[in-house]
Amino acid sequence: MTLSIRNLTVAIGERRLLANISLAVAAGELVAVIGPNGAGKTSLIHAAVGDLPAQQGQVAFAGRALADWPGRERACGMALLPQFSTLGFPFTVREVVLLGRGPHRSGAKVDGRIADAACDATDIEHLRTRRYTHLSGGEKQRVQLARVLAQIWRAEDAPDRLLLLDEPVAALDIGHQQVVMGQVRRFADQGVAVVMVQHDISLAARYADRLLALREGQAVAEGEPSAVVTQQTMHRLFDTDTRVIPHPDTGTPVVLHG
Repeated sequence: MTLSIRNLTVAIGERRLLANISLAVAAGELVAVIGPNGAGKTSLIHAAVGDLPAQQGQVAFAGRALADWPGRERACGMALLPQFSTLGFPFTVREVVLLGRGPHRSGAKVDGRIADAACDATDIEHLRTRRYTHLSGGEKQRVQLARVLAQIWRAEDAPDRLLLLDEPVAALDIGHQQVVMGQVRRFADQGVAVVMVQHDISLAARYADRLLALREGQAVAEGEPSAVVTQQTMHRLFDTDTRVIPHPDTGTPVVLHG
């Protein structure tokens, strides 16, 4: 397994963020983490990359505990897009995307081609010479996604690749949501393990292979979208009545609420 989380418990002081969570994600698999605000979704993503220490349990990347990985070597195969990315320097968009190639030693020409390809993939090629600080929120989000994609773009850079995304489409319009989710899905299809926090349940169900539902730091359900996205589970997660219907084109579950 590219990512293995076993019996993970995370706490800050007396506050427990995650309790006994287990998750295994294989190469080529996209897992979406869903749940209400404060459920522990972001905590799980940051524990998976080692930013939050485990009170108990273990996180392993490519069969090795996170602590056993040298920082640069781990960064060659593991990339994180946080929920909020702050950058106040007036770098150009292309320069920001090139930051993702920092852990590698592939040379300026190769890195430049990868950065340009990542820009194309996230529909920001027309912004490459613009100052990052002059962009809209949605444009900045796509630049940051291009940066983390560039970080693990090539299979030859690392034998195992893991992409961790915390609400990657939160600031995007409908068109760019489809662009980004399609590119994330293609990354998974190319052998990258992907774990993504997603608030839009219908969007998560359309693109993910599996869903992990959290509430109050505990796992409520895990499995294929059709098994997790049910009216009963939605009520348990969000304390509200919903209706779940199949998408007319894909058959994946769609959540309706009034």
